[in-house]
Amino acid sequence: MTAPFAPSHRILALDALRGIAVIGIVGMNVLAFALPSPAYYNPLSYGGVSPPDYWVWLGSFVFIEDKFRTLFAMLFGAGCLILIERAAAAQPHARVWRAHYARMAVLLLIGLVHATLLASNDVLRAYALAGMALPLLAGLSARALIAVALGLLVVHVALGLVALGAPIVAFQTGWGGHDALLWAERQFGRDAATIAILLEQGREGLADRVARRSLAIPAQLITVAASLPLNLSAIALGMGLWRGGMLKGEWRTFRLQRIAGIAALVALPGLLLLALWLEETGFPAPLVGPVALVLSAPFDMALALGYAALAMAFLNTPTGVTRALAATGRLSLTNYVMTSVILSAIFAHWGLGLFGDVTRWQAFTLGLVPVAAMLLWSPPWVARIGQGPFERLWRAGAAALSYPRKA
Repeated sequence: MTAPFAPSHRILALDALRGIAVIGIVGMNVLAFALPSPAYYNPLSYGGVSPPDYWVWLGSFVFIEDKFRTLFAMLFGAGCLILIERAAAAQPHARVWRAHYARMAVLLLIGLVHATLLASNDVLRAYALAGMALPLLAGLSARALIAVALGLLVVHVALGLVALGAPIVAFQTGWGGHDALLWAERQFGRDAATIAILLEQGREGLADRVARRSLAIPAQLITVAASLPLNLSAIALGMGLWRGGMLKGEWRTFRLQRIAGIAALVALPGLLLLALWLEETGFPAPLVGPVALVLSAPFDMALALGYAALAMAFLNTPTGVTRALAATGRLSLTNYVMTSVILSAIFAHWGLGLFGDVTRWQAFTLGLVPVAAMLLWSPPWVARIGQGPFERLWRAGAAALSYPRKA
């Protein structure tokens, strides 16, 4: 996601990479809009289990899930650093950081509204909270930022195994842990009562949803806080890749290809082995959660890095496809929110009401609707108007907080 102010010199490949990231987010979010939340992680929780559904799950697990959320966070970190570097060259440090905190505050507010009205799995809240730590990182070198990213990734895995370790132990040993197993089944499994409640919630009206989600904002923020090490890790990695020159388009194609190849060699075997483990064990809830949220995280980040390297290597020529992706990326915040509007119109009770009535592969196919909309509307909007409406809102809100008018 780009920041509210555009760099003075646009980097075509970087804008196109943002476009790819926001398109990939749709591939993740569509399942959250279409199916009860356990089915997001577990293909046996709800819906069809036909071969197409299985292959959609496998392709999503290996190539989409959390890879594009990580990529989105990396680009968010790079975008923030671009603004900080530009502002630091012309303003006192106090004003630079005041403006940065204002941007994060407005983004948090947008995220809370987005999560309440549309997308329960909104990522803007996590990015805004993680962004509060950027003053601690902005002065570091590229190498130090990458080291911080790796350290925070280790912290995420360690804390995740502590938090989700009890169900794993209970499942593997068969000793005790009934409450832990029951909790895992409700979160990631096939508990009938939980599925029934989630189906009821997914079919509620807009007013009921707003009331329920508004009351749950404190709980939302606690859940978001648990993801801060991982999101800050990706943000720091994006900052390091900007400062190191990769996202500036300064690296040679051969070097980018080598990075992408190494990343794929690290990530793909690991993800395929994790998928095989889940399949061979019958997708048990105590394993599905840790695999999806914790154990896959290092491989997700490696593959996100590979995607970034490939985009910077091959999307620097102004073809029609590259221009469309770049325009989509320049409106990344607006497109992120508008895809939630479209998906809600398809699946929510106040729209077509298809929530819980489609299989995994059908939901994934319907996700192509907002993708097509983004690619069609973004180029003419950028050519005629420039910034998107939500980019303008973010910019105006941040400016109002940074430089309040005197009475």
